[in-house]
Amino acid sequence: MSGERTQSVIKRIIRQVGLECAAQGQSLSETLVAFMVKAVVLDPRNDFNMDRILTENDMQDLIQLCVARLLDTTNPSLSTIKMQVYFDMNYASRDELLSEQDRVLEGKLAPVVRAITESGPRVQEDTENAYQKIVTYVLLRSGLGSPTDIEAVREVTAALQSVFPQTEMVTFISLSKKDKEQRLKDLAMLVSGIRLYNKQCQKGGSGIDDLPDILNETILLAIRTLDEYLNSCKLLAHRYTALLESMEEDPHRHSQLSSLKLKEALFNVRQYEAFLCILQSNTITSAQEVESLNVQFEAAMMVLKNTVEGKTSIESKEVFPLFMELSKLRTSFQDEMLLLSFLTNMANNLQQFLEIQSQLFPEEMLISLLEGMTVKSDEERIKETIGTKVNVSDFKNQEWLSPETTDNFDQLLIQYHGFCAHSIGVKGITLPGNPAIGILKHKEKYYVFSSKEAAYLFAQDPDKFIQLNIETAKKYAELIQLLELHHQFEYLVPHAQARNASRGSLKPPPKCDSGTQTDTHILPPTIVRSYEWNEWELRRKAIKLANLRRKLTHSMQTDLSHMRRENFTQVYLPKDAGTQTKRDNSSNVPKPQIFLKGLRGGPSPTTHMVTVDLTRPLDET
Repeated sequence: MSGERTQSVIKRIIRQVGLECAAQGQSLSETLVAFMVKAVVLDPRNDFNMDRILTENDMQDLIQLCVARLLDTTNPSLSTIKMQVYFDMNYASRDELLSEQDRVLEGKLAPVVRAITESGPRVQEDTENAYQKIVTYVLLRSGLGSPTDIEAVREVTAALQSVFPQTEMVTFISLSKKDKEQRLKDLAMLVSGIRLYNKQCQKGGSGIDDLPDILNETILLAIRTLDEYLNSCKLLAHRYTALLESMEEDPHRHSQLSSLKLKEALFNVRQYEAFLCILQSNTITSAQEVESLNVQFEAAMMVLKNTVEGKTSIESKEVFPLFMELSKLRTSFQDEMLLLSFLTNMANNLQQFLEIQSQLFPEEMLISLLEGMTVKSDEERIKETIGTKVNVSDFKNQEWLSPETTDNFDQLLIQYHGFCAHSIGVKGITLPGNPAIGILKHKEKYYVFSSKEAAYLFAQDPDKFIQLNIETAKKYAELIQLLELHHQFEYLVPHAQARNASRGSLKPPPKCDSGTQTDTHILPPTIVRSYEWNEWELRRKAIKLANLRRKLTHSMQTDLSHMRRENFTQVYLPKDAGTQTKRDNSSNVPKPQIFLKGLRGGPSPTTHMVTVDLTRPLDET
């Protein structure tokens, strides 16, 4: 089935599935529907083969299966996929979020900036209006108060006049548009720094919140909330793991619990735990950044106080950079506040995808199922394997890594999100791997295991167990992202590369028209001009060089030449001269006049020519 035809068929199926779900009251995003279509196609139990052309009946069957799974709200697998889609579409890294915030802020300020930079006031009233717009811009950009707060506007106006009096508006108007925009940003930072300093000196600060204290409280609350969420989901994961292990050991328990969707529920809480760990890591990074900013802010404020106190006047080049540094630190505080708010909202919104747990497995039901069983936590499982290591000498053709012999051991990229590579395909459960047992390096990838026995079994035939894990992921499509298996399904999951290879993505890849132009000769020419293919020409050159070897250049001086010197002679050029001779005279002579008669002939055959000389005599002239 060609790629274009396949994509066309898939788009048609996605559209049809979305319409049928909407008809039954479920409005689903196209991304979620697309993922579900590919999940159904991947599941070998549905017997879809993408190597052949799908018939109309095949497409109808695929549509019905997708609709059924999307409407099955009692399946934890659907909640997990929805959670993955939500996180993938809404989560942004620190740099992405701050960049987006800057873009939004510039968009909000664009009308004000345009009104200031493009206007050319000619009268005093227009100049005052433009100055008031600058005050509004400074307030909006700094975020230190509202333009509707009269006291804040009064403080900003006073601070602005101290660094940019209204008389300088004439100079400001003459600047180019780009220089005006940069000048506005500098003024906003200066005024913000002045207001922060005044607040510290208790001389103002209307509308300025005490962000450091607010951030400290917010961080503590966010960390406490994330810890509570993590502890609750880890407890569920440990309970589900214990139940699944009991099914493997006791056939009676297997028949009793097989109807329950324990595996899907386990994958749900494991995915939720993975996302919470990402948010927790970002929160800890933000807390460290806030702690560093507090130290920098206090130091900058102390330097500014020492510079300003006790002086009636001070040069702008000395104090302005200090005010701007305060403004930058305040902006960093605001960025951290935005990040923490985003992380808290993400954590709260993820809770909705865990609600199905309490519906399928109420607390009373879990307690009764776990009666008489020992529930082990991930930490307890790892402690049980402390001191247990793989004997490297037992494997001649396998490479094992250990903390004692490997540099940067903790930075190795472990496959399957750090879960045991053996238990996923064999037991269908996610057990935490213990790197201290030994990390198997197979085909440039690294695998960890929950026990020494699991490591030995996997090492006997790694490719077999890797394929088992892939087959398990086909049955439970949510494992593709949980276990980071996108590279295994790139041929069917093109959305996997859209955002970040480290966590995968479900967004379609961005497309754009582009063109490239290459130089005619990218590399410098490598033609050897002295190359000769003719053997005789090479011989001729060799003979010439051989003869040249025996040639010498000689120079000598003779007795007549060694004492010679350069001589110069100066002569006088001939002068212009003229002479006068006798006077000119002339004479006039008669003009000869001679005529010939009879040249035309006559009646006789013989021509008789007569010469007539009519020249005047000389004496008559």
